[in-house]
This record gives sequence, C-alpha cells and structure tokens, in this order.
Amino acid sequence: MVEIRFHGRGGQGTVVASKILATSIFLEDRYSQSFPAFGVERRGAPVTAFLRVDDRPIRIRTEIYEPDHLVILDPLLVDQVPLASGLKKEGIVIINSSKKPEEFSDTFKGFRVATVPAGKIAVKHHLGSPQSPIVNTAILGAVAKVLGVVSLENLIEGIKTDVPAHTEDNAAAAKEAYDTVSDAVKV
Repeated sequence: MVEIRFHGRGGQGTVVASKILATSIFLEDRYSQSFPAFGVERRGAPVTAFLRVDDRPIRIRTEIYEPDHLVILDPLLVDQVPLASGLKKEGIVIINSSKKPEEFSDTFKGFRVATVPAGKIAVKHHLGSPQSPIVNTAILGAVAKVLGVVSLENLIEGIKTDVPAHTEDNAAAAKEAYDTVSDAVKV
C-alpha cells in the first residue's frame, strides 16, 4: 500500500487533488481511498488530505500518520507546520515551488525532494487568480511523474471526470507540470 499525505490551504484545491488522484487510480483498476481532515474550515486555513493506493481492497480507515510521500501545495507551510512528521525514511516530498529541491534541505534533510512551479503554471492556465492560484491539477501532474502512482493519461481522465469547469485548462496544467517537475533528489 502507498500512503500519501497532502498539505495545503483552503482554496488551493488540496482535498479535490486527493479526490482526483483517487478517481484516476480507480481508472487503472486499482483501489484508492481519499479523505480530508479539516481544522478551521475557512479559506487560507491549513488543510490536510489523505490518499491510499493499493492493488487490494483497503480496509484501514484512519488518518495517515506515517506517509510514504508528501505533497505540499503551499510552500509557506514548510516553515509553519512540522510536515515531515512521520514521513518514512525513503519518502519523497513534492513541493509547489520555483526553488530547487536542495533549498529545502533544512526541513527535509535525508529525504528526496522534487519541486514544480505549480502556482505559476496555474496562473498561466487561468486557474484561480494570480493572488490565489488553484494549484491542485498542476501539482498532480508532478505527482504522476515523480511518484508514478498513476499514468498521465488516466490522470487527465480523472480531471475530466472530477473537474467540471475549465477542464482543458486543468488538463493542460497537469501536463505542463508533468513535463517540468524537477527530479526528486536527496537533500
């Protein structure tokens, strides 16, 4: 089983990202489970979502305390929340950032880190506003490439299934992020 924990802020599409990925994995005839954990339910508040992937039915129904991988939609959370808590030793961290992975060595020392400018990609494809881009589909393109949990084709099908508005823009953002994400390097 692969367990992924998503961290973002309300309004960035963190919960929807987890749901889209679950749908996309289901399209590959695999099992998936997606659910959120909300604190203060308001725009801008930290949000956590969880995703499990397996080839067998998933029976566990708890939050993910020891994830295999992390997906961070808001890079400002890196300095505000202990995101690496529980991350498994071989874990990969994917961060929405224009910075190089090595620039996150203070926080994620010993882990592999990949970065993708999902915010810039979202703005380019008119997803949200420049002040508040909706980065979920862009970050999922990076997840598909770096983690390999789903094919790009099924990810795009999942986007078409779960995103009723701006479907082509969201698919294009996922494709661009897939093509531009950095390699995951140990920092």
